[in-house]
Amino acid sequence: MTERPPLHQRCFTSDAVEAEIDRVRARIADDELGQLFANALPNTLDTTVDFTDGERPDTFVITGDIPAMWLRDSTAQVWPYLALAPIEPRLQRMLAGVVNRQVDCVLIDPYANAFNKGQEGSHWADDHTAMRPELHERKWELDSLCSVIRLGHGYWQACGDTSPFDDTWARAMARVLQTMREQQRRDGPGPYRFQRRALSPTDTLPFDGEGWPARPNGLIRSGFRPSDDACQYPYLIPANFMAVTALRQLDALATALGRAALAESARGLADEVAAALPGSGVLPYEIDGYGNALYMDDANVPSLLSLPYLGCLSVDDPRYRATRAFVLSEDNPFFFRGRAGCGIGGPHCGLGMIWPIALTMQAMTSTDDAEILRCLAMLKASHAGTGFMHESFHQDDVRRFTRPWFAWANSLFGELVLNIEAQRPDLLRCGASV
Repeated sequence: MTERPPLHQRCFTSDAVEAEIDRVRARIADDELGQLFANALPNTLDTTVDFTDGERPDTFVITGDIPAMWLRDSTAQVWPYLALAPIEPRLQRMLAGVVNRQVDCVLIDPYANAFNKGQEGSHWADDHTAMRPELHERKWELDSLCSVIRLGHGYWQACGDTSPFDDTWARAMARVLQTMREQQRRDGPGPYRFQRRALSPTDTLPFDGEGWPARPNGLIRSGFRPSDDACQYPYLIPANFMAVTALRQLDALATALGRAALAESARGLADEVAAALPGSGVLPYEIDGYGNALYMDDANVPSLLSLPYLGCLSVDDPRYRATRAFVLSEDNPFFFRGRAGCGIGGPHCGLGMIWPIALTMQAMTSTDDAEILRCLAMLKASHAGTGFMHESFHQDDVRRFTRPWFAWANSLFGELVLNIEAQRPDLLRCGASV
């Protein structure tokens, strides 16, 4: 099993994270599972963090084998470290640097999903959209801006530190609200267009880059899903649920900061979107406002499966219970079952490819010990001797996997083990069952 990089090659080291790894690993009976946890939890710190301390800390976080910073991924990558930040000032400043960098990214372009550290340009520079040299990719994904709010709110809740939330942050949040309102498209198509010369239709938008038509109904349009695949119908339901939660988080943070106008604007938009969300039954993945709906789920978060994890719905909500049963069945066209396991994938990596992120999220949102243990067993088997989580693996052969260096999947797996240790520690002690 591959180990972590040697100490002198690690991008960032944290005494608090190392102590937590030692503490939790000692409670895991299964040696292989313990080693996976010890590799995965610090993978973002070990390999992806570029931290510059100073009066205003700055932290650029790459995804792994793609040397760019996604707003969504970077939030998820550092999320498990928030709880430890109050006991280690340097770790807290590194996380403040991620908040600051995300704010700067929004002010560069709120429609972009992925950014360069500087002005290096991109091999996507020829995309038919308003590309800039600071951008790696410019796919409009509603969850990207929601993730920026989520990290800021999470940092504030964990650390009680308001230093990142200055006038620059407030300008960025105003851009976030402006962009979300533009993409309600109540007054026309708005400013965003995107087209790419691509072999796959999931990599570009139709109709001169505006995307498929949709009837305005209060929801916020997305061009692309969290997978970076194009939406079939523009109202991505899990992203809109996440938007309501994020906007209410922005309301709370802005209120605490005394920024009443920002708080009121966030609250009003949250109310509009919440009123337009489906209210009963199995939730669709996407709709268009004309009565058409797409029933599926995708591994990438936000997904329908992940709604309780994101604080959008309770695990006991009847809508969620019905939706969960659907997405974890063969009625979901992207639920795959084979000799190597069963779980949710998506169009991004193709048919038959199960995503560890989805297996991790299944365990995170489960109330059933047996289901959690099954997910842990599949996750443990999926690393295929590498010692790390991957983007996806084939339903019949874990050796057929994508992305050997994918920090989001590693961080989320580490977070799962931390949660199990805190809430269901006996599951980690029954090593023979994993």
